[in-house]
Amino acid sequence: MELHLQQAGPNGRSIIERDLVALSPSYTREYGLVVDHADGSEVWDVDGRRYVDFMAGIGVLNVGHRHPKVVEAVRAQVDKFWHICLSDFYYPNAVELAEKLQAIAPIDDDSRVFFSNSGTEAVEAAIKLAMYKTGRTRFVGFLGGFHGRTLGALSFTASKAVQRANYLAGVKVFHVPYPNAYRPVLVQQPGEGHGDAVINFLEEQLFRTTISPHDVAAILVEPIQGEGGYIVPSPHFLPRLRELCDRYGILLMVDEVQSGIGRTGKWWAVEHEGVEPDVVCFAKGVASGLPLGGIIARKDVMDWKPGSHGSTFGGNPIAVAAATATLDVIAEEGLLAQAAKTGQFMIDALAEMEMRHPSIGEVRGRGLMVAAEFVKDRESKERAVELRNHVIQSAFREGLLLLPCGSNTIRFIPPLNITRELVEEGLHIFEEALTEAEAKFL
Repeated sequence: MELHLQQAGPNGRSIIERDLVALSPSYTREYGLVVDHADGSEVWDVDGRRYVDFMAGIGVLNVGHRHPKVVEAVRAQVDKFWHICLSDFYYPNAVELAEKLQAIAPIDDDSRVFFSNSGTEAVEAAIKLAMYKTGRTRFVGFLGGFHGRTLGALSFTASKAVQRANYLAGVKVFHVPYPNAYRPVLVQQPGEGHGDAVINFLEEQLFRTTISPHDVAAILVEPIQGEGGYIVPSPHFLPRLRELCDRYGILLMVDEVQSGIGRTGKWWAVEHEGVEPDVVCFAKGVASGLPLGGIIARKDVMDWKPGSHGSTFGGNPIAVAAATATLDVIAEEGLLAQAAKTGQFMIDALAEMEMRHPSIGEVRGRGLMVAAEFVKDRESKERAVELRNHVIQSAFREGLLLLPCGSNTIRFIPPLNITRELVEEGLHIFEEALTEAEAKFL
């Protein structure tokens, strides 16, 4: 944390020094940012420094910091009541939000909603529901996936070894490669696409030699892999995965915690593939930073009995009010279309930078879920980890908030309503930081 102390101003250093004594060392902090206030797509630290926000609280603030309509909804709810346990009682705005989520769910059949506090709790709920519905206890996940850090969700998480070290118990999950055209793991047979190779491996190898498909309760997949590097799956992968699940009575569960609520230019990333899942996990962007998550499932899947699952704080009325307002803002302000348009602008700008910056190996993404992967050499694709890290730190110093993903990738996830002027300012800072990093590391 010495670097963070050096980066911060005097007020920030004071807070960081107290933090190091008072808080758990398990937290990972990218740089010495000590926030004082924020508005829209801009953040100010406790020493008065301003930053362009290309991270949105890790894809949480889809309508930006302190959107007036969300603030108004929260204040109105605080004036009524701020807690009553949804597991034991009823309240109107929980029903209203559930109905809004049903209306935008990527499921044509009737559905039901369960509310939790976070993404990892949403995944835990999905795991339990799959076990309850199918009577099976085995699952399939994907290498590079991130689904949370509680024990059940962690059983699926496979993005960094440190996240699983020392936690060996949990749900039984069999991991297979995620279809990554830039870094394929499996050898393709003639005529196979990268997605086909994964599905064929799953059915012809894993199901034939290791586990019966009839013991698998569900397959959990990110429609775009998040922490693993913002990997957009190869064409035909998700449709074939849906087919395979139907063939063996396996539930298809999609983790839309990071990719959902308009991030990709559609309400849900899975919509780009024309696939209907059985269960959708959501959180992050749904409530503009207030703790709320949950699952949407087909009605015939979510038929568990009272007491089978619950949550004291899940569906907290203040968080629910924020979520309802957030969904309204996205719809009323046309932010799905704006995310698609702004995201394409960013992808085009990064692709143009790629032509003059040899460290950019690939630019990829959908909507405002955009990434650039960095390499030491485009032929070998050797990962440029130190260069990537230097870019993030340099950009922070110059007033841009970025986050990594994967081992050598930077993600660009500003609020969906970020202005073009701020996008251009942020991209300019990014390119200056990249130029500095390439001079040092290439």
